[in-house]
Amino acid sequence: MLLIGQFDSPFVRRVGIALRIYGMAFEHSPFSVMGDGDKFAHLNPLKRVPTLVLNDGEVLIESGAILDYLDEAYGRDKALIAASGPARRAALKRIATATAVADKAVAYFYTRRFGGEVDPFFTQRSEAQIRDGMAALNAQCAARDGDWWHGDAPGHDDIAVAVVARFVSEAYGWLVSLADYPALAAHSARAEGRPEFQAIQQEFIPPS
Repeated sequence: MLLIGQFDSPFVRRVGIALRIYGMAFEHSPFSVMGDGDKFAHLNPLKRVPTLVLNDGEVLIESGAILDYLDEAYGRDKALIAASGPARRAALKRIATATAVADKAVAYFYTRRFGGEVDPFFTQRSEAQIRDGMAALNAQCAARDGDWWHGDAPGHDDIAVAVVARFVSEAYGWLVSLADYPALAAHSARAEGRPEFQAIQQEFIPPS
């Protein structure tokens, strides 16, 4: 398999960590969507990451869809998320919250970088959404019993929350500090100390 995208993207990184945990061999092309989009446009015309090329040549896009395939390939009964029921819905809600924060953070970053003068209302709303999203993730971490939601080791929800926390704290250091979200900071530090997180990481590189 070939995973395309840089690991400073929380979406690419969550896929890379899952591949690592599942023990699935893969190659990695750290293409940037801004500088290298033409290099993989034949695989993903939208030039978005993550893009995963399977061994048979099939191309998968979007981190949630990719992880759904990996769960199926690894075995639903052993996947990093409950197969059904309230536990699965709760995990999906946590993932949705984390990825929504990341989506807003990415969109706002590009708007500020390339959009010229930004409307003050949009600025206020975007920054509030990012801060409120981080606060929501912090509250969910604070309410949890144990180190992980998934059990004895991180699941997809644990991974998503951790990678988004790092991404936002690096990309928006002027706006948020993990020190202001102590439960989320503890979750992030616990995750980042694990070998699979250390193997799949990259400091944030601002697009230019």
